[in-house]
Amino acid sequence: MINWNKIALFVGGVAFGSAGFKVLGSKDAKKCYTQTTAAVLRAKDCVMTTANNIRENCDDILAEAKDINEKRAAEAETAVIEDAVEAAAE
Repeated sequence: MINWNKIALFVGGVAFGSAGFKVLGSKDAKKCYTQTTAAVLRAKDCVMTTANNIRENCDDILAEAKDINEKRAAEAETAVIEDAVEAAAE
């Protein structure tokens, strides 16, 4: 026995798929794809600009932190030397 419902669904699916390919390949669809791609590229540029700004700020923060640590180390060394001089004088 032939199941006509399944055959009808298959034929309908093929017809719908063929129509879908034509719609996806139309000029309006291509225009939409182009606009969407352009928007994605603009968003990418914006994200990259933000990422570069964050990276530059992190580099500045790291450099300042290293300077602070070097100053503290120099101050600590000076304090140790002063303590040694005072201890020797006593």
